[in-house]
Amino acid sequence: MTLNGVFSKQRFRHASSVRLWTRLAAMVSAGAVLLLLAQVTTRDVHAIETIAREMILVDAATGTVLAEKEPDERMPPSSMSKLMTLYVAFELLRDGKLRLEDSFRVSEKAWRMGGSKMWVQVDTKVTVEELLKGIIIQSGNDACIVLAEGISGSEEAFAELLNKRAKEIGLAHSHFKNATGWPDPDHYMTARDLAILAYHLVNDFPDFYRVFSEKSYTYNKITQGNRNPLLYNYAGGDGLKTGHTEEAGYGLTASAIRDGRRLILVVNGLAGVNERARETERLLDIGFNEFKNYFIFKAGERVYDMPVWLGTSDVVPAVVPNDIVVTLPKRASKSVSIRVVAPGPAHAPVAKDSKIAKLVISAPDFGPIESKLVAGASVEEVSGFGRIGPAISRLFSGD
Repeated sequence: MTLNGVFSKQRFRHASSVRLWTRLAAMVSAGAVLLLLAQVTTRDVHAIETIAREMILVDAATGTVLAEKEPDERMPPSSMSKLMTLYVAFELLRDGKLRLEDSFRVSEKAWRMGGSKMWVQVDTKVTVEELLKGIIIQSGNDACIVLAEGISGSEEAFAELLNKRAKEIGLAHSHFKNATGWPDPDHYMTARDLAILAYHLVNDFPDFYRVFSEKSYTYNKITQGNRNPLLYNYAGGDGLKTGHTEEAGYGLTASAIRDGRRLILVVNGLAGVNERARETERLLDIGFNEFKNYFIFKAGERVYDMPVWLGTSDVVPAVVPNDIVVTLPKRASKSVSIRVVAPGPAHAPVAKDSKIAKLVISAPDFGPIESKLVAGASVEEVSGFGRIGPAISRLFSGD
C-alpha cells in the first residue's frame, strides 16, 4: 500500500528558534547522528565545489550532509585531533573523575614539546582548567601532554584511551598515536569523523563548549589569541579548532549558529590562513542561505489510518514516534513527496507502539528519509462469529 501526495506549504514549518535546536539536538542520539551523516545526503553534494582537499558540511540538528568532498579519506588532522583529547577530558570532568581545580606536574617532555605552546614551565603544576584553556584557545601541544600524562601516566597510554573512546562513539576511521596531532603516519582521522566528534562536543558538553568562543587567553604573562578566524569576522561562529602542518595543510573544524540553526564544517588541505578563512565562511554561507530546516510531523501526530484485519476496530492510527525535521534546499521545499508505505492491512492483534508502516520523505536533489510509523493504539483480535463476515468479504474480494 503506497499513498503518494505533495503536502501543502503549511506543513513545512521553518525550524529556527534556539530552543528548538536545543530540543532537536537532545532528541538525536549518537547512533542516529552516525546514520544520518552516512546516509541522509543531498544528491547534489558534489555540486558545491571547494578548493579544500577534504570537506564535509553538516546540519547539526538533522545530521544531513549538505556538501562533501573526500569525507572518508584518511588525512593528517594536525591540531584538529586535539578535539579528541578534549572530549576525553570533558567526559572525565562530567563523570566526576577529574576536577577543574586538579593540577598536574609539567614533565620535561611536555616542556620541550615543539609547535604551538601554552608555555608551561618544567616542574611546575598547572590546573586542569588552565590546561583546557591552553589547548582550546592557544592550541598548546605542551598543555596536551601535561593533561595526557596527568590522566593516564604517559602520552602513549593516553593515546590508547583516545582510540578506545573514539571507537565507542563511532569514529570508525580514526587512529591516534599522540594527544596533540603531531605528525605520525599512524595518526589519522577523516573529515566525517571530525564532524561526528564536533557534534558530540557541542551537544554533550554545552558548558565546556563555551570556552571555544573565547578569543584570547593569558598564561605565564603571555597572551595568545584564538586562531579560529570565525570568532572575529563571522556572525554566529563559536568553535571549534584549527590545524596546520606541512603535510596536512591548513584545516578547520568549525561550527556556527545562526537564527537558532547550527552547522558543522570540516575543511582540510588549504594553502594558507587567509584561504582557510575565506573558504570556511563561503561554505557556511551556502549552508545557511541555501538550506532550511522544516518541521513535518510532531511526535505522536497521526499520519494515516491503517486498516486492520480481523480487529475490534477497522482502523488504527499510524503515528510518528518522534518529531520529524528535515533539512531541505530552499528551492525544493515546494516539491516534497511524503509517502506512507505498508505491506497491507495490519493484522490484529495490534500492540500500541508497534511498527506498522514507514514514512518516506523525498525531494528533488535530496536523498529519501525513512521513518517508522507505529500504532497509536492497541487493537484486539475479534473471535468466534466476529471473524466470519470479514473472512467471507476477503474471500470474494480477492484482497
